[in-house]
Amino acid sequence: MQSWGYAAKQPKTPLEPFSFERREPGPKDVVIEIQYCGVCHSDIHQVRDEWSAGIFPMVPGHEIVGHVTAVGKDVRNFKPGDRAGVGCMVDSCRTCSRCKAGEEQYCEPGMIPTYNGTGKDGAATYGGYSNNIVVDESFVLKISPEVDLAATAPLLCAGITTYSPLRHWKIGKGSKVGVVGLGGLGHMALKLAHSFGAHVVQFTTSLSKKADAMRLGADEVVLSKDPDAMAVHANTFDFILDTVSAPHDISALLQLLKREGTLTMVGLPDQPLPLPIGDLIMKRRSMAGSLIGGIRETQEMLDYCAAHGIASDVEVIPIEKINEAYERMLKSDVKYRFVIDMSSLKKK
Repeated sequence: MQSWGYAAKQPKTPLEPFSFERREPGPKDVVIEIQYCGVCHSDIHQVRDEWSAGIFPMVPGHEIVGHVTAVGKDVRNFKPGDRAGVGCMVDSCRTCSRCKAGEEQYCEPGMIPTYNGTGKDGAATYGGYSNNIVVDESFVLKISPEVDLAATAPLLCAGITTYSPLRHWKIGKGSKVGVVGLGGLGHMALKLAHSFGAHVVQFTTSLSKKADAMRLGADEVVLSKDPDAMAVHANTFDFILDTVSAPHDISALLQLLKREGTLTMVGLPDQPLPLPIGDLIMKRRSMAGSLIGGIRETQEMLDYCAAHGIASDVEVIPIEKINEAYERMLKSDVKYRFVIDMSSLKKK
């Protein structure tokens, strides 16, 4: 099946037009014409080979929305014309305990990522910076006909990455929640935690972000490099969601947790962070990590956001500006997620 998009042909090279083939749709497959694809910071890490050895050429993109153009004969939940989405994974073993529990993201042999992975057929997976995608029905998500597609695309990664830990740690009315970092992930964490009824505090290194944080759902904004401002909140948080992917002071954040509070990392720094064990053991605090969510939880998140009018703040760009967008992201020059309008993609 002929496809085209933009790819990094080698590590650290700019993205450029690329033609490739996807598998012919099977009985359980759904073919989606991609209308929008969000741009995740992890796309930059992977095309630049900063996490592990990548598979090149690499077509990034795992925040995919569009409409169904064809379905296999055994597909039951989708038909041509339906809106559909694909997130960070396109398959898993489906038989391990994690998959059977609906947590395919933690598949024991390893889930198959939407790009920079190898499918069960042995072929490389290619992502959403492209005109179409073929995915097994079990890993395709329903998108409400009422929502803005461009603003919904980032929910497939940024949305579920923040929704899942907030739900897992039962955040709701009466919870005091901190959000560290105000970017693609952080702005969704603010919206969701506020929607769940929590008292939400945004931690930032720049008070120039205060007005935006308050608009997005923060009740308070704290300058994290001000020791006095931080001390006011010592031992008071039930939960802190840390979205920062750069080195930063974990000890200062752990000291804000009350007894048995939890700090959960969803940012992924490119170097180890010093972990002050004393900050954990003295108050039985926990430090945890969280990935995305399983397919069931991702659909729950999409339905919740549609029902409550929650979407990402996006800047829509043509595919020709993707390399410029990467450079702007590295400077935090986006509010708060780039989304590619795939109608700008021309067959090469």
